[in-house]
Amino acid sequence: MADASTPYHDRDGYIWMDGEFVPWRETTIHVLTHGLHYASSVFEGERAYGGHIFESRRHTERLHRSANILGFELPYTVDEIEKAKHETLAKSGLENAYVRAFAWRGSEMMGVSAQNNKIHVAIAVWHWGDYFADKMKGIAMTHAQWRRPDPKTAPCEAKAAGLYMICTLSKHAAEKDGFADALMLDYRGHVAEATGANIFFLQDGALHTPTPDCFLNGITRQTAIKLAKARQIEIVERTIMPDELKNFSECFITGTAAEITPVRQIGNVSYKPGSVTEGLVTDYSDLVNGKIKMPA
Repeated sequence: MADASTPYHDRDGYIWMDGEFVPWRETTIHVLTHGLHYASSVFEGERAYGGHIFESRRHTERLHRSANILGFELPYTVDEIEKAKHETLAKSGLENAYVRAFAWRGSEMMGVSAQNNKIHVAIAVWHWGDYFADKMKGIAMTHAQWRRPDPKTAPCEAKAAGLYMICTLSKHAAEKDGFADALMLDYRGHVAEATGANIFFLQDGALHTPTPDCFLNGITRQTAIKLAKARQIEIVERTIMPDELKNFSECFITGTAAEITPVRQIGNVSYKPGSVTEGLVTDYSDLVNGKIKMPA
């Protein structure tokens, strides 16, 4: 099993690509691939626990929707991709793993227009532990310079590669300053999300979270809401302004990679991971490991 320091292009194993398994190091594309130059690519990040891919079908269905939003059709059905994902996980020999399914326009045409380019699909599986080191201690976040765009500016309902450019810029800047992540506002100046995760705040026993009207309504976000409701915790989806951050007592982020991760700091505002956050972290772990069922 490769460790985190092993380059991703130089690993053992196989990647499923366009209907067949290809040795990991031989899974290559041409440098004039449209997806590389024009970000005509969509993807899903998923986790497997004990050999089971959590919410696998919902991720595959979203991959199809994302492709449709970007104007192309995947050449494989949801069922075919589901089968390929599970076969790739089994072939990896891993039970606890990260699963990346993605699709992109190929290299038949080069230019903004690429109507005749072949659509490629690939699935890779690798070991990936906690996204953040020491996550239960709570991560420290700063404020991002970049903002989530107006839905009339970018296809924000798609999990599209191009939308992550500002996330990479924001996370790099945060890490350079000694933070684990950054809080992004949206184009209106409202609190939006972290660079790769949705965000929740606790105030007077209720969980407040930004309305996902210009960023993804994450699958883990939706799961956290169900778990909170099962604990009789009120969920308030609303506009949250930056000057409200000091009014909250707890904070956490949610995402496939982040799972449910407590936040101890955003800029100069501090939070203490408490019983609500800790309870949801436990519930989420129990859920993905099959100890409890998904709440209605």
